Formats: sequence, structure tokens, C-alpha cells
Amino acid sequence: MYRTALRNVLAHKGRLLMTALAVLLGTAFVAGTMVFSDTFGSALSNSYSKSYSDSAVQVTDRGSQSTNSSTNSGTNGSADGTDKGGPNGPQLTAATVNQLAALPGAAQARGTAENFAAVADKHGKALGRGMGSHGANYVPNSGGQDSRYPMAQGRGPQKSGEIALDRQSADKAGYRIGDTVRVATNGPAMDTTLTGIFTTDDPKVGSGEPLVLFDTATAQRLLLTPGQFSEISVTAKPGTSQQALLDEVLPLLPHSNSITAETADQLKADQRAMVTKDMSSVRTMLLAFAGISLFVGIFIIANTFTMLVAQRTRELALLRAIGASRKQVTRSVLLEALLIGVFSSVAGLLAGIGIGAGMQSLIGHLGTGTTPSGPLVIAPTTVVTALVVGVLVTVVSALLPARRAARIAPVAAMASGDQPATQKGLVVRNSIGGVIAGGGLALILWGASAGSNGKWIVAGGAVATLIGTFILTPLLSRPLIALIGPALGKLFGVSGKLARQNAVRNPRRTAATASALTIGLTLVSALTVLAASMNGWLDKEISSSLKADYAVQMSNGMPVSPTIAAQVAKTPGVAASSPVNDTYLHIDGQDQSVSGIDPAQAPQLLTPTMQSGSFAALAQGQLLVDANMAKSRHLAVGSTLPTTFPDGSTGTLKVGGVYAVNPMINSMTMISDSVLTGHGVQPNYTQVLVKGAHGESGTLEQALVTAGGNNPLIQVQSQQEMRDELNSIISFALNMLYGLLAMSVLVAVLGVVNTMAMSVFERKREIGMLRAIGLNRPAVKRMVRLESVVISLFGAVLGLGLGCFLAWAVNGTLKSSLDGLSTVLPYGKLLVFLALAGLVGLVAAIWPSRRAAKLDILDSIKAA
Repeated sequence: MYRTALRNVLAHKGRLLMTALAVLLGTAFVAGTMVFSDTFGSALSNSYSKSYSDSAVQVTDRGSQSTNSSTNSGTNGSADGTDKGGPNGPQLTAATVNQLAALPGAAQARGTAENFAAVADKHGKALGRGMGSHGANYVPNSGGQDSRYPMAQGRGPQKSGEIALDRQSADKAGYRIGDTVRVATNGPAMDTTLTGIFTTDDPKVGSGEPLVLFDTATAQRLLLTPGQFSEISVTAKPGTSQQALLDEVLPLLPHSNSITAETADQLKADQRAMVTKDMSSVRTMLLAFAGISLFVGIFIIANTFTMLVAQRTRELALLRAIGASRKQVTRSVLLEALLIGVFSSVAGLLAGIGIGAGMQSLIGHLGTGTTPSGPLVIAPTTVVTALVVGVLVTVVSALLPARRAARIAPVAAMASGDQPATQKGLVVRNSIGGVIAGGGLALILWGASAGSNGKWIVAGGAVATLIGTFILTPLLSRPLIALIGPALGKLFGVSGKLARQNAVRNPRRTAATASALTIGLTLVSALTVLAASMNGWLDKEISSSLKADYAVQMSNGMPVSPTIAAQVAKTPGVAASSPVNDTYLHIDGQDQSVSGIDPAQAPQLLTPTMQSGSFAALAQGQLLVDANMAKSRHLAVGSTLPTTFPDGSTGTLKVGGVYAVNPMINSMTMISDSVLTGHGVQPNYTQVLVKGAHGESGTLEQALVTAGGNNPLIQVQSQQEMRDELNSIISFALNMLYGLLAMSVLVAVLGVVNTMAMSVFERKREIGMLRAIGLNRPAVKRMVRLESVVISLFGAVLGLGLGCFLAWAVNGTLKSSLDGLSTVLPYGKLLVFLALAGLVGLVAAIWPSRRAAKLDILDSIKAA
């Protein structure tokens, strides 16, 4: 039987090709994901580790950068860097550096002043993408050089107004020594002179973000507080261990919760752990889509082996007649699956290694900078996982066809080449499918009506409905395909009629082929409808609730300086403006996000949908809460909430109104900004809303940019630009998901090709007879292609219907959180998906149809 299995694999290798490809693609997706995540994670960890290559112990003031973010926004002073000391003054100073350098085990100590800094190109636009853009201090030795930042051209900065820039950013912007470069933190920009261009292995620079260097005094003034360092790196003398040096360092550090000291080895380990955690989420997402591809492949494998068993009925019956037991027949079929699984998994593993390397290269080409590089990492786990998954999926998929093969009665099989399903079997199948699908639909309807509490109910119902639909697909195929039967006959004559009849001749086979497409299109259509619904809700909410013409904010997400907010208010042509001060208060025992706004200006800028109470309650110092918070905490107008403020004082806030969730309000609550500032809340302006005296205009927009000190990161957005930005985020996520689902659609296409090719072989005699009675070759091609298109469209219609229904149900669970959300069906896109499904069927039938048309008439009629 083992030799028989091997002979069958070799004899039917053409018919098994698509099955092998399906397994190969799924396995390659799994292996490629694991290779890429391991390789990129390793390269990233090694890149970050280089930051600690010249130190044994690093002392960090974790409060310095957060202090600067707020101080540059006006927490303790102006945006120009003056009077920005923290509440306790600088923590790490030059005196601290000297003390650490004098330790017995220390070779040297270096103070670093590092924080956010933006660099503009020659057109005033920011280099890099935002938060990663940073500045630091240049620390020259006795020879005037800084070993951490070796100069490729020019010299390091020596005084205020001079900077050095990393070579990658300088080349990108076209800067040369002596050029004027605009630099800013989060306030007005300043003009500086470029004195040096340096090289660095800083991972942020490698990812495309600029690094600008100042002399130490200027860096401290602009980035931190005068006299303050954010880090001190201590190098050990030969023979001194990192731990021993750390023990010497710790007693000298200021007593502060924000000051930490760690060895370089510990920092490297922390970085590796962080990278592993970040890459784990990426890997999980990619593996989920790989799982979808493999799940689609199950239908193809099962369908292939079912057709092979049907085509070899007489052969299997003969084996049973000469003494082969049922177990031997089952093992023979499973052994064929095992051989295919092993071969495909090995090939998939090799392809996956290539995919992993290709993804690494692609990330490098798509990025704005040089991504970390390193050797390809092929972990034993990757090899084992890829092989086990591929083999297991193939064998499990072939299990049911193998059991069917063993049940073939020798005498009945010798008399017929095909064993149709019994009426009892069909009744049982349809009954089970009806119960599961009905239960799933009931769960979906229940979950959709349960609001936010019904998400998991809908998820469970969706799984049950899909499974039930797959079981019922053979039953559904006849009536649905019959709907287009008359049209096929009228448009394509005999070929159309034959195509319809062939499509419903074997409903199980049609169902298995169509189901592969159904899975992909269910997910694609559901995501598309959800995205369209969310975009529609955002457009409606912005149009109805936002009266402001512009929003001024920092493109990197940092707070807007109060200096800029004040300048915006004074800009000619501005009728009303108010910064939005986002912070946290301890309300009713929980930390709660709060947005402070000027109540005198707010009615001209915002018109949130009030479900109860009044927007005017802001002017009375009362709290406005969104519907989600009101529901979760059982709040209503008049409710009082005990509150602890940042200055240590306590009080009670009264709820003055409940408003619908609004995309323009980041927090779940709104209050007058004067209430916040009166209790020690420092400005953290996420945006400044602006109403123009004459509406939107190019003149006003440019004036607002100028009011921002021409900071390259100042972003002035109109209402339409706000909508476009939010829509682009959704579109980007949707396109990424489309790309990840493309593999499962490709596997489904292979399934259609496989089914049609094997169907042509199975109907060889029939096609020969049709040719003999006058059906010409073009008509044969048309018949096979139309059959393929009909099956593809059948799967697409099921998928689109299920996807739209599931999207409606998910929207139902979100309505309680997003008031006014309605299901939007993007008919244009759905019709495109339907047309693409038909095109998939047409393309998939090219090879099988050509093969059918080339069959020799006499050889086909003589075929057994």
C-alpha cells in the first residue's frame, strides 16, 4: 500500500500541483513572517545596543524630557528656553558628572542633554516623521573632536547659533557647510549656521529621523533646563565590572524617583525585551492572516482529494476486492497527503526564507532612512513550525476524503465510477448546517442589539454562521446558480446552458471551490463596509459639531506652545480661538482625561451634540461628559464627582451636560480651562481651534503658519483636511488588510484552477462526445470558462452578503459608543469586488479551458 501511495502521487502529480502550491503558499507565509520578525528584531536590538557600546553604567533623569515637553509648552516659562527649571531645579548637573568621573572605577563620565528638536529643509518642511527627530549636545575632547559623533565635514558647534547635522539628513535636504538651517523645539523656529556634518550609528537616524547637535550650554537651554543633563554615561576602568561601577555610582545620585542608574548590559536586555514585545504583536497579526490562507487551503486540499478518490473509485475498489482492508485504503490516501505535505512544506519553508529576506529589503526601500541590517535569522522554531503546520494541514484536510475512500463498497464501485451522496447523508448535512447557521444568525442579531456588550456575541455568531453557511453551500448552490441560468443560455447559447448544468452537477465540489473565495470576500467586504461606515460617521460629526475653520497643532503630536497659542489669537482675521488643554484629573477615584477649553470662545468653535444638559454649563465651571462615560459611571445632569487636582486641593465637580462622542474632542470630559489653571494644571495644548472672521482663506492659513514662528512642525488644517487625515488613516489600515488578505485570495484562485483542471480530466469522455456531435473548440473553451466564472460569482455573492451582514452587526455593537453611526454600503466598491471575482474565475479557467479544447475526440471517447 505504501508503494501504491507513492505511485499514485507520481501518477497524479499534475492534478496535485495546485494543492501543493496552496500548502506551499500558506507555509511560506508562516515561515516568511517568522524569519522576517526574527531577523528584523535581531537587527533592531543590535542597533539599539550600539547606543551603550561606550558606557558601562548609564544614569538617566526620566523626568527631564517630560519636564521639557511641558516647559517648552509654557509649564514653567516661555518657549525660548528661559526660566525652565523644574520644581526642584536641575537634577543631573556638571557637578554630578565630575563626581562620577572621579570614582575609583570610572575611566570617564559624559553628560548628555538630549530631547526633541525639529529641523526644516530648504522649503520649510520638517525632515523626518516627527517624534524621533531629536537634538543633543556636542562634547569635544582636547582635540576638539567628539568620538560619539565623528565629523565627516566641518567642525562641531562651539557657540549659540551653530549646529551640526547628521550626514543622512544633510544629504537629504541638500545642506552644505555654512548654510542657514531652521531649527525648532515646539515653539518658534530659529535660524542657525551649519558648521559640521557628522556620521553616527544612532538607530533613530538610521530610521530616517534627523539629529542636530548644539554646544552643551545651548543644548541645555533649548532642550532641557540650563545646567541640566538628561543622561550621564560612565565608562569603567579596565578590570572594573559594570556591577561594581554601578555600586559606586548609586550612592552619589540625587534622591529622586526620576533618577535611575543601570548597567549597559541591563539596558541592552531591556531593549531586547522591548523589541521582542513590539515584534511579537506584528508577528501575531501576520500569522493570523497566514492562518486564514491555510484555512482557505483546507478547502482546496479536501476538494482535491475528494475528486481524486472519486476518479479512482474503480482502482480503490479493486484494491478492496483483492484483500486491502479499509484501514489500508485510508492509510494509503493519508500517506499521499503526507508526502505532498512534506514536499510542499519544505518548499514553502525555502520560499518563506526568501520572503523574509525580501520583506527586510522592502522595508529598507520603503523607509526614509537606512533600516537596521543584520544576518538572516532562521530559528529552529521557524523550521519546525513551518514543517509541522504544512504537514498537519495537508493530512487533516485529506482525512475526510480518506475515510470516504475506505467506505467504498467493492461491488458498487466496480459498477460505477462515481458514488453520489445518499439522500440520508444530504438530509443530515443540511440539517446540521441549518441548525448551526440559524444559531449563528440568532447570536449575531442578539449581539447587534446588545450594544457594546454584544461584541463577543457577534464574534461567536459570525464563526457559527460561517461554518453553517459552508455546510449549507451545496444546498444553496442550485437555487442561486439557477437564477442566472436563463441569462447564460440567452447570452452564450449551448455553452452557457452546459456551464450552468456543470456548475450544479456536483454541488459539494462547487461548494468547496466557492467557499475558498467566500472566506476572503467575507472579510474584505466586511472591512470595506466598516471603513465606509466609519468614514461616513466622521464626516458627519466633523461637519455638524465643528464650527472652527482651522485646527493648529504639532504634526509630531507634541503640545503647542502657549506662546504660539497667544500669537494665533492675535492673528488678523481670527474671530475666535481657544487652545484645547488636555490633561488628567483624579475624578471619583479614577484618573480621567479632561479637555479644558475657553467657555467664552467655545460656542463659536464647537457644537457638540448634547444628549442632555447644556453646552453653556462650561461657563459655570461645570463638567461636560461624553455618553460613554455617562453610561459607564451612571452619570446624569446634576451628578457630583469628588475630584483631586494637581495642586493637591480637592473639590466637587458637577455634571452640567452629556454630549455624544465627538472625534474632535480627545477626552471623555470637557471643562472650562480656567478651572484647570486655577488648580495648578499646566498647559498641555494638543491643538488650537480657530474661527476665521471670513471663514477659510489662504491668507488666514498662511498668517497662522507665521504666528507659529514658521516652526516646520506647525500644522494648520482646515475642516476638509481634518476629514481627509482621519479618512487616510482608515484607508491606510484598510489597504494594509487588503494586502494581507491577498494571499488567501490567491490560494482561492489556485483552488478554482485546480477544480476546473480536474473537472476537465474527469469529464474527458463527455467533452469528447460533445466535440463529436458538433461542439467546436471555442464553444468548449467558453463552456469551461463560464462554469469557472459562475462558481466564482457564486462564492463572491455569498461572501459579499455575509460580509455586509457582519459589518451591520458590528456597527450595531458600536452605536452605543458612536452616536449616529449607520451602516454605509459602498456599492461601487462592492460591485468592483463582484467583477473582480468574475475576472478571477475567467483567469483561473484559461489553462483548463485550453486543455479541454485540445482534447483529441477519439482518445477522449475511448477514455475509461
